Amino acid sequence: MPRKLRMEYPGAIYHVINRGDRREDIFRDDADRIRFLETLGEACGKTGWHVLAYCLMSNHFHLVVETPQGNLVAGMKWFLGVYTKRFNIRHKWCGHLFAGRYKALVVEGSGNGYLRTVCDYVHLNPVRAGLLRPEEPLEKFVWSSYLQYGKPAKERWPWLRVGRLLGEKGIPQDNAAGRAEFASQMERRRREEAGADYAAIRGGWCLGSEEFRHELLAAEADGVGANHYGSDRFQTSQEKARRIIAQELKRLGWKENDLRRRRKGDPEKVKMARRLRAETTMTLAWVAQHLEMGRWGYVSHLLKGKAKNAITKD
Repeated sequence: MPRKLRMEYPGAIYHVINRGDRREDIFRDDADRIRFLETLGEACGKTGWHVLAYCLMSNHFHLVVETPQGNLVAGMKWFLGVYTKRFNIRHKWCGHLFAGRYKALVVEGSGNGYLRTVCDYVHLNPVRAGLLRPEEPLEKFVWSSYLQYGKPAKERWPWLRVGRLLGEKGIPQDNAAGRAEFASQMERRRREEAGADYAAIRGGWCLGSEEFRHELLAAEADGVGANHYGSDRFQTSQEKARRIIAQELKRLGWKENDLRRRRKGDPEKVKMARRLRAETTMTLAWVAQHLEMGRWGYVSHLLKGKAKNAITKD
């Protein structure tokens, strides 16, 4: 059977989970975990994602992410593909790292408690897995965003947005008192964990009210919910890339035919290529074609020449 399309729309929130192929580890050590989070940060820079919560286990990860541009599919393709390449290069491995398709649960973010529930589920995952003894505080597990929520803003990952969840918990400010209240609420929630019913999170396709569910089904039936919400659809990654090219041409005072007229390795073209790679998920092949730079391998060579970290075709 053909796969069901992902439901995407501007402002959608998802609980994303993916496991290692054959349930094998996707993190062999802390260096892998740091690399995963750094790659996630790059993905956020390219897609405009807002990460609300995450948890890294040995053979799977949980991620709660808001997509202002309605671009989960393009972002996840880049993110998982690049992390897999980096993992394989580091460990001299090859082949698949993740077990097929990631699961993406659509979450209602209306303030009715559904977002709070799914973020609590993610932050308490180490408790359910038996990785924390009853007397150990939640912050003892360092590979979830719970530890980040307890830090001042300047000490967190810059792509983690805490205000949404704090608001869901009735915490008005991201300050020392607010962070202490968040920790207190989470410890109380932890004590209730044994009786929690997470069936809707584990087995459903959306988490929200009946009205929210019906709206999604109606949108999909109209042929727009699977990928976008009609005229409210935000720019795709290609549209964003074309806008960047237009901005750069205007900055340089160039016309489109100047891209064809100037040599393939023109330094200004290289600058454009670097910006496109930093701010979008477009491939080297797309960049090479639209900037008139020849083959993607040549673009990769040019970018490697001035970048500390090699850029591969992804």
